[in-house]
Amino acid sequence: MSDAATLLDEVAAELLALPPARFTAARNGRAEEIGGAVGRRIAKLRKPTLAAWAVNLLSRDGQLAEAVDLAQALREAQDDADAAEMTRLGRQRRQLVAALARRAADLAAEAGTPLSAPMRDAVEKTVNAAIIDPHAAAMILTGRLVASVDLADDTDPSAAVAGSVPDGAAVVETPARDDLAQRRARKAAERAVREAERARSDADRALAGATARETAAREKADRIRERLEGLRAEIARVEQDADAARAALDAAEEEATAARETASTRARDLDHARSVVEGMP
Repeated sequence: MSDAATLLDEVAAELLALPPARFTAARNGRAEEIGGAVGRRIAKLRKPTLAAWAVNLLSRDGQLAEAVDLAQALREAQDDADAAEMTRLGRQRRQLVAALARRAADLAAEAGTPLSAPMRDAVEKTVNAAIIDPHAAAMILTGRLVASVDLADDTDPSAAVAGSVPDGAAVVETPARDDLAQRRARKAAERAVREAERARSDADRALAGATARETAAREKADRIRERLEGLRAEIARVEQDADAARAALDAAEEEATAARETASTRARDLDHARSVVEGMP
């Protein structure tokens, strides 16, 4: 790339990160300052839409790198026809796109220009385009967008970028392709790790539950043991009372028997005395 093209790209990235309300004056000032052919090209730079500007802020913030990494993972999963992995990554993609759109809206608000709902929708579509299409990602990652990107349109994404148009293959670095069997083996190993982690987590939860139940059972057993010991002590006291009661009963029975015998004797003596009295003249 020539020095003139590099300078144009640098100035464009700088200007397109400014709030759109400041863009025109700043562009004209930089064009006059630089002058020449580059200055004339700078003077022709288009003012970005609010959505494009917010995505430029997101790119400068470094938030799109994760989206591009996810895009590569999605393509590998698609190449391997890994349905489970594609489902997981698809869910992750939707979550990431929504989070990045919120981040772009926050950056825009912090810069003093909040986004409307339609602009936030355009930001979300642009971020989604960066994940799905490597060519679109290359344009978006420049931080020089003047318009949002929607893959549902037939418009070439390169028309939305100011300055030089990057080569998608060059900008979106693609790791060297492994042998298919190696990739599948790696993914299988990663799945095995995730499954082992889930199994370990399940085992930890089961252990925690069993430990809690063991503690509760031990506490209950201790309470019952204490109660049983108390009952045994009470039984021993009652047995002592019963023995004493039996002894008292035996003594009372003996006393009653002796009293009955004495009473019988006294009754006989009385009868005898009466008979003597009756027999007297």
